[in-house]
Amino acid sequence: MAKLELRDVIKRFGDTTVCNGINLDVEEGQMVCLIGASGAGKSTLLRCINLLEPIDDGAILLDGEDISEPGLNPQAVRARIGMVFQSFNLFPHMTALENAMLAPRRVHGQTRTDLQPQVAALFARFGLADRMDNYPDQLSGGQQQRVAIVRALAMQPEVMLFDEITSALDPQLVGEVLDVLLMLKKQGMTMVLATHEMGFAREAADKVCFLKDGQIVEEGAPEQIFGAPQRAETRAFLARALK
Repeated sequence: MAKLELRDVIKRFGDTTVCNGINLDVEEGQMVCLIGASGAGKSTLLRCINLLEPIDDGAILLDGEDISEPGLNPQAVRARIGMVFQSFNLFPHMTALENAMLAPRRVHGQTRTDLQPQVAALFARFGLADRMDNYPDQLSGGQQQRVAIVRALAMQPEVMLFDEITSALDPQLVGEVLDVLLMLKKQGMTMVLATHEMGFAREAADKVCFLKDGQIVEEGAPEQIFGAPQRAETRAFLARALK
């Protein structure tokens, strides 16, 4: 049984079908990269997995349990599935440490005293030990995105979702955020990423899925998708993306 399973997932906005019967298995400890043009459905799919968007049909299973059932408490699911967005979404009036501790204090009822050592350890792990007391406007874009990752990890999730987390960064800051993802991969975190970073997907992913028009057109190992894509749509996308 896969850690995360999507079965015929459909998501519509009005008359527009954004996810059109998506099937996907993500194994424990796997990094799966979603690639495709803007509007292909990558971000919406991640939001459906995190229950930020209700699906219209199909099922999303976490450890075999259908988490997309209407009426389930989404907060309990989001405690198990963390998500990091393109925009950092840090509260400007809180320090980096306060931002990271807010959700576990509210959701898990942990005290600041209990939380601080484990959250401080996360900051240290990602090279931010000296930035915990800084406010977001005192941090670079790359540092803010790493704080956002720390904030998600402070909930001790089982799966992490990343939605184009380098797209808002200056090119020189992209590498430091991608290095965090590589570190998480080495530590065995199960991850699903929507990304335009083709070189990273090729080098780091266990599986790559090419999406177009709300469907997974082709999926496979990076060497197969980038080296010998089977579908004309995949070849056309990569010809543009790898210029």
